[in-house]
Amino acid sequence: MSSAISQIAVAVPGIGGTLASALLTQRSANRARDRELQHARQLQADEREYADRQAQLEARRTCYAALNAGTRDFINVMTNLLHALERREATGELRSELDRARRDHRLRHAEAQMVLPDAVMAAADTANHRLGDLYGLLIRLDRGATEPGESVEAARESMNGLWDSLWRMRHVMRVDLGITEPGQDS
Repeated sequence: MSSAISQIAVAVPGIGGTLASALLTQRSANRARDRELQHARQLQADEREYADRQAQLEARRTCYAALNAGTRDFINVMTNLLHALERREATGELRSELDRARRDHRLRHAEAQMVLPDAVMAAADTANHRLGDLYGLLIRLDRGATEPGESVEAARESMNGLWDSLWRMRHVMRVDLGITEPGQDS
């Protein structure tokens, strides 16, 4: 009997080891599968985050391009009116074109207010205020209702100073898009 007991004594740990090995192998496989699933979820989350960032960047880029184009159109039409005022040849068509450019710019600026980061919005607001001041001066010159110190020469100086604000706005936009380094002049 002692041989039977010793066989049982040897067999029990062997069977226990075999069963424990199977359980440990299964548990290890489950952990590996959980890590793979977690990794796959993390990759999906990273891909979604990247796609969201790219979509936001594209929306800002589109907004910046529209605002920049509208601003340049507005100043070009104001330049045309200024030249016409210098020659005393302002026409109704030019005034209508100025009203259209102003409306378009205002719409683009309003849309930009919902998209632009604060630093870009500050530069856009500065340019917008200067555009509005020049617009008001040109309208008063056209109507002959100028205030003291207002003249065609003052309008020209205002327009020349406006380009710095427009350059600054464009520069801040390019920095935000990652096209230009913050300290780099473009």
